[in-house]
Amino acid sequence: MADELSSYLEAHADVAQSLLEQLCRQPSVAAQNLGIAEMADLIESLLTETGFHTQRLLAEGAPPVIYGELPGRSSYTILLYNHYDVQPPEPLDLWLSPAFEPTVRDGKLFARGVADNKAEIAARLAAIRALRATYSELPITLRWIIEGEEEIGSPHFEEIAKNYSTLLKTDGCLWEGGGFSPTGRPEIALGTKGLLYVQLDVEGTGVDTHSGAAPFLPSAAWRLVHALATLKTPQGYVTIPGFYDTVRQPSEAELAALANQDDRDEQLRAAFHVKEFVDGLSGAALRERAAFTPTCNIAGLLSGYTGYGTKTVLPSKAMAKIDFRLVPDQDPQDILTKLRNHLAHNGYYDIRITTFGSAEPVVTLIDDPLVQRIAVIAESFSGKKPSITPIVGGTLPLLGALRRYVGVPGLAAPDNASYWASGAHAPNEHIRLEDLDRAVQFNCYLFQQLGN
Repeated sequence: MADELSSYLEAHADVAQSLLEQLCRQPSVAAQNLGIAEMADLIESLLTETGFHTQRLLAEGAPPVIYGELPGRSSYTILLYNHYDVQPPEPLDLWLSPAFEPTVRDGKLFARGVADNKAEIAARLAAIRALRATYSELPITLRWIIEGEEEIGSPHFEEIAKNYSTLLKTDGCLWEGGGFSPTGRPEIALGTKGLLYVQLDVEGTGVDTHSGAAPFLPSAAWRLVHALATLKTPQGYVTIPGFYDTVRQPSEAELAALANQDDRDEQLRAAFHVKEFVDGLSGAALRERAAFTPTCNIAGLLSGYTGYGTKTVLPSKAMAKIDFRLVPDQDPQDILTKLRNHLAHNGYYDIRITTFGSAEPVVTLIDDPLVQRIAVIAESFSGKKPSITPIVGGTLPLLGALRRYVGVPGLAAPDNASYWASGAHAPNEHIRLEDLDRAVQFNCYLFQQLGN
């Protein structure tokens, strides 16, 4: 990195943290429609201050998607993607400091949304400002899209991508980024799993009843429990007929990339407070299971009395929330059909299924030129070969729409300040401030190298 740029970054080392605290101070909970309009205004203002020409991309019923474009010295164009919404902060009593009052403790910045993914927005903004202040222009052209519904499944992004596809066409896309491993290796992710999120509702009686009537009245709770037991064996095998039919097997290159990653079993056990992983998994076998195994997960259960003490009641209703994480080439609509057929075939035709989210799995091939180029840049920056993850366990619902209507290769580069124990979606979400500084430096280096 040039001395002039290094000097500027050193003299303005507080810019990224200041921007990040400003972003985190503004609540933006999509699920509760809390502060979303105000956050959109703030995002647009910050992009404009950074030099972007902005506009609002609109879809009926959706909060505005903020789009910015900033021409650079090179015609090479990268699309940046971020989201300005965050997860709900509850349970509030588990936070050591208020969720929307950014607080520094032990070199870490705590706030809801700080890791997912406002730190990346701040790091990108700070890097772009530094490059423009030092060289008066960017080395490449940037297009930036920042939406406000990612944490509720990006339900309107399909329409946005379709209607504004011309704006979004670039040479490549950088999604929400990765970071660096505990050993300092840059981490690159090439895709995300798909998602099917459903709610199962059972009604046994019209009203809650004294549990003395249990011998002759139907139990919603037991009926739901029995239905759930038909979905998965104790060994973890999903028993819905045809569930695995379209699963694409990992390539040799993808398996080699996983084998080349650092073992992080000890840190993961400590982070999740477990003594061992299921089936005694460890090392490359654990990473392969995490990447390429589709899941059927019970995300929530509710029925009857759940307060302190006793209440002898036969609950009239029972509910379960289930998320399926899907791998290439599974289709969420196909899995939904198979789930309906499976429950009906087993006699659970009365269970009501409501879909709350779906997204297809999307993976960029490991030999794509953009992947190879980012890998070379990341190694040059860090002096260490990057760790490449073919597919991560989470989901970015927008990726399917980007692939269909925009068609550019994409990946998650190590340009974010979050790390493996940042606690995204959990109380006391945080980043390490030293990682924020490195994220700014990497973004500067990345944009410069892409311009060569």
